[in-house]
Amino acid sequence: MSADDRVIERKLILKRAYPRHQLFKIGRQLGIPYFARVEDPWSMDEEQAALEIASAISDSQLKEVFTQHKPRKWAFFRGKYYTLEDGAFTLKGSWENMAAGLREVKDKYGRSGAEVLKILLQSGGSCSLKDIADQLKKPVNPAPIITDLERLKIVEVSYRGENYLEWKIPDEVYPLIQAELGAPAKTRVSPQAAEVAAGEGEVDYVELERQEIAKMDNMLNDYLADLLKHRLDATVKFGKTFSVRALADYLINLFGPVLYFDSFLSIIQQYGLAEVEIVHEKGKTGMRTGYNLALFGEPGTGKSFSTRDMILGKVDAKIYPHGIPGRNRYAAGMTPARFIRIGQAYAGRTFNFIVPEFNDWFKYKGMVEPLKLAMERGIIKYELHREVIGPYRFNSFFSVNYNVATYGRGYEVTVSDPNFNAVEDRMLCRLHRLTKKRFVEIAQSQRRLAFGEIDTEKGARKIRDHVTLVYAIETGHPLVRDRFPIKPILITPKVYEAIERARNAILECIPRESVAFSARLEDRAIRFACTASTLNYFGSSVDYIPVSDEALKYAVQLYVEEASVRSRQEFTPEEVLDRINV
Repeated sequence: MSADDRVIERKLILKRAYPRHQLFKIGRQLGIPYFARVEDPWSMDEEQAALEIASAISDSQLKEVFTQHKPRKWAFFRGKYYTLEDGAFTLKGSWENMAAGLREVKDKYGRSGAEVLKILLQSGGSCSLKDIADQLKKPVNPAPIITDLERLKIVEVSYRGENYLEWKIPDEVYPLIQAELGAPAKTRVSPQAAEVAAGEGEVDYVELERQEIAKMDNMLNDYLADLLKHRLDATVKFGKTFSVRALADYLINLFGPVLYFDSFLSIIQQYGLAEVEIVHEKGKTGMRTGYNLALFGEPGTGKSFSTRDMILGKVDAKIYPHGIPGRNRYAAGMTPARFIRIGQAYAGRTFNFIVPEFNDWFKYKGMVEPLKLAMERGIIKYELHREVIGPYRFNSFFSVNYNVATYGRGYEVTVSDPNFNAVEDRMLCRLHRLTKKRFVEIAQSQRRLAFGEIDTEKGARKIRDHVTLVYAIETGHPLVRDRFPIKPILITPKVYEAIERARNAILECIPRESVAFSARLEDRAIRFACTASTLNYFGSSVDYIPVSDEALKYAVQLYVEEASVRSRQEFTPEEVLDRINV
């Protein structure tokens, strides 16, 4: 879709000024057809939503939007046609002032000022002073140049650590600086330029994704800085008594003894994003925490709620986010081909991809192999008739939902690809049946949500602060690197003995020689136990985190339940768990 410069700027300013749920509200209020087709804010493509509004309204209507809907406090915009500063929106651009500032820098610093700006343009993200100094072709101190560029609002701080800063050029200023400098073709493409290119040819999705990653990094850094400043002591105190059992009790109180478990798995998966090293008493195991999660079953059983709403939040329903800010990539509406292409931008990084309709990814032929490699964090290379994508190593995780047809015993996937089981085999899977008990709990939860009786605000903030702080510590984030030690998970023979007891009981209950599940199931159970033990970071007084008995019990339960599902219920989980006294 082609768009003029004003539409592109409207899209950018709307997306920056308003969160997803407000865009949804604005679109509905304006009667834009796209929003009538969308069930809720979290099922829409945020980029598309902002563009739909931008394309449908005039300047006067845009001004009315900002009059009726208060923008984010921190949002600013200095475009060619519009300005947003300190909460005030005007139909007057900032480029004239910006151009004057650029001339001031060029007059003061000459070629060195232009070189610093070109480095920022070409960075593909943000730069530190060292990054800039390393790329300058002559011994020039970039610090005073950056100071002036920041004073003139031509660059902004994109990351603030302890004695460490990074800067970037705001997206809306890119075209102005490119024009002023006569930037070469290799310069990073701004979102505006990419949108225009969409009407003329291919969009550089990888470059756009790198910019999204930079925004997600900023989101995490801002949240963590605020946590350290205002809630650090409270979070550490909370963490000293927080545990797997405490998380389960919190969720059971909200949703009941059946529905709670899916949100329980999703929240624990967030702790796995830190990829904490797993060790034994004599050294390293080569394993780390973290797992891919799949909730599958009949439609309407609460799968999307657990992986999407509980992690990202659904504030209108008083469901506040429990996930790590800036580390969850919502992939609704994304095609698998686009995922494989943008996956290059995530090489060497660990995020969580939330895919609400995983079935749709297998409508395209040839997707099983690259997605299988993505699940096992292997090297992806994908050949198209016009290009070769990769090779690159994908290091992130997935939490996915997909529908299946369930029967009295077992289930059938609705994915037509016969090799889909290879993808399933690389995820921790949880089957949803619409039992009477689940049906009643869903109905009761819907009623309680409708009457505002479920409000997760306080509990969600505490848990989100805890998982964010533990993640930051275990990944060595610069803001906490010198305050807390990185602790590995210590695994002992007791963990393997518990899994072995469960295995023996399962095999005794299967009447035939062959088994319908792979040994990977045991590996996932062990990784779950280690991941869940990360909740005890502040409760451990030593320089490691032991695998907790509570986490191990849940891991055994997951192992037995999934083995039962894979075996089409040749045995019930209850009979195995009774045999091993769990």
